[in-house]
Amino acid sequence: MKKIILFLLAGLSFYAHAQKNQPLPEHPRPDLQRDQWLNLNGYWDFTFDSSLTAPTRYAKKILVPFPWGSPLSEVKDEADVAWYHKEIKVPANWFGKRVFFNIGASDWETTLFLDGVQIGKHQGGYTPFDAELVGVKPGSVHQIAIRVDDKRRMFTLYGKQGYGNARGIWQTVYLEARGGNFIDHYAVNPDIDSKKAQVKVYLGAPASKNQEVKITLSNGQMASISIPAGKQEGAADIAVKAMRLWSLEDPYLYGLKIQSGNDVVNGYFGMRKISVVNLPGSKIPYIGLNNKPVYVQLALDQSYHPTGFYTFPSDQFMKDEIIRSKRIGLNGIRTHIKVDVPRKLYWADKLGLLVMSDLPNSWGDPEAAMQKESEYTLHEMIKRDYNHPAIFSWITFNETWGLFTHKDNKSIYTPETQKWVASVYHLAKTLDPTRLVEDNSVCCGIGHTETDINSWHAYQAGYEWDKLVGDYAAKTYPGSTWNFEKGYQQGSQPMINSEFGNVWGYQGSTGDVDYTFDYHKALNSFRNHPQMAGWLYTEHHDVINEWNGYYKFDRTEKETGLNAIVPGMSLKDFHGPFYLSTGQEITWAGKAGQQVKIPLHLSSMTNTAGSLSLKMSLSGTNAAGEKVSRWSKTSALTYVAWDVKALDSLSITLPADKSINTLAFELSDASGKVVHRNFVHLIVEEGASQPWKGQLISVPVERYSSSSWPKKQWTGVLGHKLNGAGAGYFEYEIPFPTAGAEGIKQVRFLVEASSKPILGKDRDDAGKMDGDYMLGKGTFDPGVNPNAYPQTDRYASPSKLKVSANGMVASETTLADDPADHQGILSWHYQARNNKLDEAGTYGYLVQGVIPAAAWQQAAKTGKLILRFEATEGGLSLYGDKSGRYVVDPSILIERSVSSVSH
Repeated sequence: MKKIILFLLAGLSFYAHAQKNQPLPEHPRPDLQRDQWLNLNGYWDFTFDSSLTAPTRYAKKILVPFPWGSPLSEVKDEADVAWYHKEIKVPANWFGKRVFFNIGASDWETTLFLDGVQIGKHQGGYTPFDAELVGVKPGSVHQIAIRVDDKRRMFTLYGKQGYGNARGIWQTVYLEARGGNFIDHYAVNPDIDSKKAQVKVYLGAPASKNQEVKITLSNGQMASISIPAGKQEGAADIAVKAMRLWSLEDPYLYGLKIQSGNDVVNGYFGMRKISVVNLPGSKIPYIGLNNKPVYVQLALDQSYHPTGFYTFPSDQFMKDEIIRSKRIGLNGIRTHIKVDVPRKLYWADKLGLLVMSDLPNSWGDPEAAMQKESEYTLHEMIKRDYNHPAIFSWITFNETWGLFTHKDNKSIYTPETQKWVASVYHLAKTLDPTRLVEDNSVCCGIGHTETDINSWHAYQAGYEWDKLVGDYAAKTYPGSTWNFEKGYQQGSQPMINSEFGNVWGYQGSTGDVDYTFDYHKALNSFRNHPQMAGWLYTEHHDVINEWNGYYKFDRTEKETGLNAIVPGMSLKDFHGPFYLSTGQEITWAGKAGQQVKIPLHLSSMTNTAGSLSLKMSLSGTNAAGEKVSRWSKTSALTYVAWDVKALDSLSITLPADKSINTLAFELSDASGKVVHRNFVHLIVEEGASQPWKGQLISVPVERYSSSSWPKKQWTGVLGHKLNGAGAGYFEYEIPFPTAGAEGIKQVRFLVEASSKPILGKDRDDAGKMDGDYMLGKGTFDPGVNPNAYPQTDRYASPSKLKVSANGMVASETTLADDPADHQGILSWHYQARNNKLDEAGTYGYLVQGVIPAAAWQQAAKTGKLILRFEATEGGLSLYGDKSGRYVVDPSILIERSVSSVSH
């Protein structure tokens, strides 16, 4: 079983360097950086103490900036209030500067003391704050004490901290030398249409006299701002010469230097425009980047780390997070109900990945304290992150969490709260008119008020997508009230899915299951509906109670099985500008010779027009495990920009033999480069089962003659798969011909088999899930859910298999794992469509071997051959012709000499 403890330990081992070196030594704000600064991350004195005055003794050491309770902090979560202490020395060369103490984020009420005197207090869990160390001198030594009170308050923006609390300090702590009337922050408003950038600078205090601020761009251009006495801000417009845009393909950043007196700040910005544009030749609105539509393909990024919780262990890890998204062809992420770490946003800027940024939610009622906390945090997060070109939208609320008023055992989304939500939308638009704002990422029958994006969530089985997307597309038009609250209606907003997947699409969630099969169906369906301007998959990586990520919680890879089905295929083939879709159905089954009609649509989400080459090939595996190459043909296709068109349907005659077949599609551009791969499977249920040579004798997998599994024995895939846990065996009585034995050349056996560990759901306490699932407490067991079967990953569960015939050993081999991914086509196809899963996606290995001659010679006399499949403690699963990836039951293949066959 894939146990979470394995990757927790792996994460601790991998990041053990933090104990020896300063964690996160990089400047935390590349967008607001001064040359004179001192990183204070590392070990601090620490103790749990609720006193209002600093303790005289600290019982522990904590590794800052990891939140207490996280493994990397090296402190257990034992209380709600704690004190930090560190002796600091002001650098000797900071003459003529004001010294400030900065904390990137600390949850929730943080009080700062310098040499025993309180110098500042901050309430809030996500945004930076500072305090001036008044009177300190260069080279002087001082005592810093910090009290953090993180008692649970229902009005605070808690988000999903059940996945790992952000307790106390969780972002970098540092000293900084600033000038007299220093630069507090700045905002760059790029205007690509006019080829200029407005730079607005905010001082730390009103100017006592006219103050000049100098601005220098990395391209050598300069400008100045004159801020009059009594004013605190000013702006300058810079006509950008030889303007270079920030785009996904070329995420170019302009360096920026701002100088006010003896205070100098370095930052950056991107010349790019976020807007809403229509698809060419249509009235369908899409999200626009630089005046061109973008088909958004995003992942929900809960942005957690197994050992650092809210805090990532290294800058490289944050960079790799962005690379992981781009590697599979995504163009964006949605940082889910967490204000993310600035350096991670920096890497999104640097590498070119769009970001939706969520305001975290509370879990109480929308009372005055909650509204104040939400509006304050929204203001501060927009102020902090205004200059990140990667961010294209702000999302103020998610699924109406924290917006229900509870009274008389009822939860009501009141008209008054809806009005307030609309006002928060307008507040965000006032704070940042350059980006899109979403009032509420809606779900579960709750709708929008005022919004720039008409979003919706849907979690469901793969066989339901065509109906739902078609229905939503038909309801999307200006004036429609679908997906909006009473008194509000659609305008010309882009309609996108902002959460989907199968994780919550089955009764009680899926647990850990192969996500790729239903994902394949969903994207096939989405690409047939151009009214849908994009989608957002849940999710980027696994978390505590959701195992549907592209990556595991420790960010190791999962096996999709796509490359094994169509060589060269990967997730990127689902995320490219070109897509050949067959609709939601990706498996067809029928009798030999039956005609199957497969619809085809070509989606071209691109700014160009041209031609493509389509190669189609059919190959399969028959009931004897033999691979068969059937046919291949190539044709030409034309495409136009931003179009979805129906092609001629394919009429396929199913092959004559009982088999499972793959119809592979490969699109290539004019240069011969493959730009998209896809496939469907064709299952021949009733066809010839005899191979071209020899005699195949099979027994249905469920018709075993004997078995012994002291730990447990049961079936899966609706009875089409046998499972035995621990050490034991399944035995089959195979009928054997008593005539013609002298012509037998060789007898082989074949079976599809895998190991079979005991999963959580297989135990006596199966299905017991403790804690509030929506707050992330979950089970920590990916296999406890009744629908679960952990997807193939690097954590294998091998078993030894011995095959004997009439008591004589025919083969001994190792079954490498108990895999479950897209290759388990039969285990998916034959699932009941009842919103439940029964070991979906599971499959085994085709095990074959030669039966000793003495064994089959004995069988030729008695008319039966006893085949025993025996496993060690790793367990055993056997698959029939309606489970796994081969249409194979436990079988023998009798091969005869040519002369014998000719008679």
